Amino acid sequence: MKYSTGLISATALALLCFNVQICAQNGGPRGPGNDGRPANNNIDEQLDILIADLNLSGDASENTDFPAIEDPLPQLGRTLFFSKSLGGGLDSACVSCHHPSLGGADALSLSVGVDAFNPDLLGPGRIHSSGLPLVPRNAPTVFNSGLYTEGLFWDSRVEHLGPNNRGGIRTPDSAFGEADPDAGDSLLIAQAKFPVTSTEEMKTEEFESGSSNNQIRGHLAARLGDYGAGAGELSPNVWYDAFAEAFGSNLPAQELVTYASIATALGAYEDSMVFVNNPWKQYVEGDLNALSPEQKAGARIFLTTTRQGGAGCVSCHSGDLFSDQRHHNVAFPQFGPGKGNGANGAADFGRERETSRTRDRFDFRTPSLLNVAVTAPYGHAGVYSSLRDVVRHYQNPRNSIEEFFDQGGACTLEQFEQLFDCAELYPTARRISRSAVTNLEREQDNGRSRLRPLRLNNREVDQVVAFLNALTDPCIEDRNCLSPWIAPESELGPDGQQLNAVNASGELL
Repeated sequence: MKYSTGLISATALALLCFNVQICAQNGGPRGPGNDGRPANNNIDEQLDILIADLNLSGDASENTDFPAIEDPLPQLGRTLFFSKSLGGGLDSACVSCHHPSLGGADALSLSVGVDAFNPDLLGPGRIHSSGLPLVPRNAPTVFNSGLYTEGLFWDSRVEHLGPNNRGGIRTPDSAFGEADPDAGDSLLIAQAKFPVTSTEEMKTEEFESGSSNNQIRGHLAARLGDYGAGAGELSPNVWYDAFAEAFGSNLPAQELVTYASIATALGAYEDSMVFVNNPWKQYVEGDLNALSPEQKAGARIFLTTTRQGGAGCVSCHSGDLFSDQRHHNVAFPQFGPGKGNGANGAADFGRERETSRTRDRFDFRTPSLLNVAVTAPYGHAGVYSSLRDVVRHYQNPRNSIEEFFDQGGACTLEQFEQLFDCAELYPTARRISRSAVTNLEREQDNGRSRLRPLRLNNREVDQVVAFLNALTDPCIEDRNCLSPWIAPESELGPDGQQLNAVNASGELL
């Protein structure tokens, strides 16, 4: 496709005048009838202009080097990712919440980490021994996580600091705004140090109870390295050989099998999971037949601002990553155990938990939309099971919240619908959700919010959803294509603790 640069030209405005009032104000052409659509309806030309003005290449991984999954470090990282030995109680692994066959996540609204009835059952049907999930947030996909340059987690509690990210990496082990000297060389390495310290995700209550994060990590490293506090905890144990091969080193176990080495390998594995070869990329690169007419129409709506008659999705889901990597309040309904905020601790204040600024309350990081069609359910609490529900939420967040709770709230979700006392589980959820949407409306009134009310008809909603489906890399829907990132089910790992996942029907994932 041909690209232009600079501000939207008069020709571009003519092509993009969806709204009759805006077209009339700017002298743009009007199509036949009274819908105000442009006379020139060549959608490929319209998208060409949008793509150029938004400086899109179609490839979020462009000009970035990522390790190949076949390289030694990602191979060790994969083995670690699938190992329950990194779980304090030997019953959970990184993959428990982030399986490649489940879109790089777990297909649950709220994750179930430790103490599952069946530790090897992942996805729908995975149940905590108490009956309720204890993890208060939805698991983000691990796919393309190496493409984030600003921060990780819903609240960016692991984040780069300073101009051009030269200020180091801040983590929960350091004060807000201060670099963690032990963070490592990348966001992914830093991030890999924290799920193992979470009581609900991987640590368990009993393992290293009352210990510091570094003590917890040190014990896990010693467990794998068969020294110190972890000596003799695993049998068999050939982890040292795996580390020696991956790092090309014969250092003593205490120096080689450290948590820094573990995090480095895990980061390399996650960094290799780049899945961006989708129909949209092919279209931007010149294959005009890569998208259907419906997907093209959806792309135009998505990429066009509300002022020009579009949906303005690109205001937050910007760039080739489809994320501005910033934090916004979009007022998705809240429910679940919460993060300890609010009067009874059942709320989740999002980014405010990190910044301590009330203006950041209910703000969460904009997720990338690459492969979004396979990462349901959606939102920081996993409240919406379909992309259509998400798009409709943006049209009227307050009505969407009321509908969600009027129809049963969490009880409408697959993970909770069979619980006999579901209706009584989270009695303050509606009130907390109303607080979030009140905050959003206040931000909209004072011009702080990028979320503007949408005016889409049913056909346009379908078109936007069709476009979002065009952001899916076919590889992640093909088990054979994904197999290099999945530990071979014929193996048990260096210590017999490999998690060979099954679904609720007992079939291997």
